[in-house]
Amino acid sequence: MDVIILCGGKGLRMSQITSTIPKPLAIVKGRPIIWHIMKHYSSYGYNDFILPLGYKGEIIKKYFSDRNVFAASFDNVGEHYETEKGRERKRYNDQWNITFVDTGEETMTGARVKMMEEYIKGEQFLLTYGDGLADVNIKDLVDYHEAMGKMVTVTGVDYKSNYGILKVKNGVAVSFEEKPKLNHIINGGFFVCNREAFSYLTKDTGCILENTLLVEMANKGELAVYKHNGYWIGIDTCKDLEEANMLLQNMENKPDETAI
Repeated sequence: MDVIILCGGKGLRMSQITSTIPKPLAIVKGRPIIWHIMKHYSSYGYNDFILPLGYKGEIIKKYFSDRNVFAASFDNVGEHYETEKGRERKRYNDQWNITFVDTGEETMTGARVKMMEEYIKGEQFLLTYGDGLADVNIKDLVDYHEAMGKMVTVTGVDYKSNYGILKVKNGVAVSFEEKPKLNHIINGGFFVCNREAFSYLTKDTGCILENTLLVEMANKGELAVYKHNGYWIGIDTCKDLEEANMLLQNMENKPDETAI
């Protein structure tokens, strides 16, 4: 099954870093975010990646063209075997097949996904964002999607407040809770989609995945939610990047680590 990783955004909230590199190449525990994401999918046997490129996409291609990138994990790396207009594809030791597709700097998420339709080989595909790390069990996610029989499955995670929550009575705090989990489930990425989902998207550069496909699927009762209770972090700011580094560092010695 092919894995689409959205990695074309400008990452404006991390401008200190993204002024020189695209956000998926921001470093977490010594490796770019996107490397960790791909390594996680690969651990479940999913090795065919499609990267819709946009902002500073050439830097992402250059990163994966560096023979030293996989030196610690793979042999015979970076064998280039196919090039077409707007598309390049590379194979890494018969494990990672990466297709790079230029989709434009100003293109929104829905249009980027729609542009990948011609590259999807099967009746289902996996989809995620290039800035989210989690220990989602991909096998269980796919099994859940097939059992639910819906067009799209999204991974749901608990919403955690970024602020301390005060409960106040008569001008006096009666409780304080620092960054609590709230009674909401949010979109954690890590989707499974049936091929028919493409019909709800367009190549109009303003087409946004969340405002089109996800809204339509929810309205039609075709959006299943796989609840993930493990770790998850969406890296949107430099502070998130620091937290991701701390999280993965703290997990390094855990015997049950399956994420990267």
